[in-house]
Amino acid sequence: MVEFKKLAPPTTGEKIEIVDGKYIFPDNPIIPFIEGDGIGPDIMRASKIVWDGAIEVAYGGKKKISWFEVYAGEKAIEKYGEPLPEDTITAIRHFLVAIKGPLTTPVGGGYRSLNVSMRQIMDLYACVRPVKYYRGVPSPMKHPERLDIVIFRENTEDVYAGVEWKQGTPEAKKIIDFMKNELGVKVRDDSGIGVKPISIFGSKRLVRKAVQYAIDKNRESVTLVHKGNIMKFTEGAFKDWGYELAVDEFRDHIITESELWDQVIADDGVTPTVKEGAYAHLRGGRPAGNQGDRILIKDRIADQMFQQLLTRTDEYDVVALPNLNGDYISDAAAGQIGGLGIAPGANIGDYIALFEPTHGSAPKYRNQDKVNPTSLILSGVMMLDYLGWPEAAELIEKGIEATIEQKRVTYDLARQMGDVKPIKASEFGYAIVENMKKMG
Repeated sequence: MVEFKKLAPPTTGEKIEIVDGKYIFPDNPIIPFIEGDGIGPDIMRASKIVWDGAIEVAYGGKKKISWFEVYAGEKAIEKYGEPLPEDTITAIRHFLVAIKGPLTTPVGGGYRSLNVSMRQIMDLYACVRPVKYYRGVPSPMKHPERLDIVIFRENTEDVYAGVEWKQGTPEAKKIIDFMKNELGVKVRDDSGIGVKPISIFGSKRLVRKAVQYAIDKNRESVTLVHKGNIMKFTEGAFKDWGYELAVDEFRDHIITESELWDQVIADDGVTPTVKEGAYAHLRGGRPAGNQGDRILIKDRIADQMFQQLLTRTDEYDVVALPNLNGDYISDAAAGQIGGLGIAPGANIGDYIALFEPTHGSAPKYRNQDKVNPTSLILSGVMMLDYLGWPEAAELIEKGIEATIEQKRVTYDLARQMGDVKPIKASEFGYAIVENMKKMG
């Protein structure tokens, strides 16, 4: 039995188990949660109102989550004297699925990002962020509904590995001298130095998870996004290793874009041999004819991808990227569908899954019951779907859309809608539950 220093797990509920490499989800799982810093307690309270309400409406008491509070950030410092206690890591590792609010990362000093630390400590190597539009949300785009992608961002490598040395330190000087004297690389003496590691192992397991997701969820394509034209041996290698993985492990399920262009694809007696003809034989993004119903694997350079998400939005589906590109792209994509307040996320390893909103802790709004909880609510939707409870997940999405279309929204959406009086975060949660009950 797992032991904790200062935590007491709930006396009701069951642990999620792994048997023969597969999850066994009980009807009453124990789910650890971290309220978070700043607005975290406000949006967590509002979100739990919605999650519990959806489960009750969808399953009539046959399913229920036993919530287990664990600590990180400011509350952890108060309770443990440190921002990320071992109790919290032990609880998440033991119970496998958890959810958290936003945590504050001090700028320029203090402790390192707790979000990054948790991902690295528990090897949560895939940051998964669905980005799609919900009716009624104000958007700067003419057709935000065309965007419906799922981003798989590598979580443990790239510049986020934190391998860097401050300008002027002995370590930085030593690295600079080594590059100059041993490698013949010119670097200014007054430079800070950072290292960008991207490995075969890290790249392939991320792409593996992205392709498997596309297969499981009946998606149409996986796009590898990189800056390989400049960083050939890191990001370019990510692209190459991604293609290798897709072909080696998923040959019967995928076709690469180059194969689609080059091979003769027969359909109804027509044999196109050029790019345009080949794409004419894509049904919903998948090749027809003798290639069967396969996932299309393609790649795009990162800066090209930024503009194509705007200009050719509906050509993209599942997207796999190294860490830094994934950070930029996910925020840029979220801006198209209403902002980070509508964008959910998760950090997933081989078995551990930690769900979280994509935005920060906004400490100036602490304890005001004001900030939009939708990002966290939708992170819970991802969690419910992960638990195999799609009925509750779908009910919440419909409830959110209905509530926003009624213009019962928090201040951030109200000010974009014009003459709309904002409601509190908790009131937004109760309004979603009210709509779900009507649907149920």
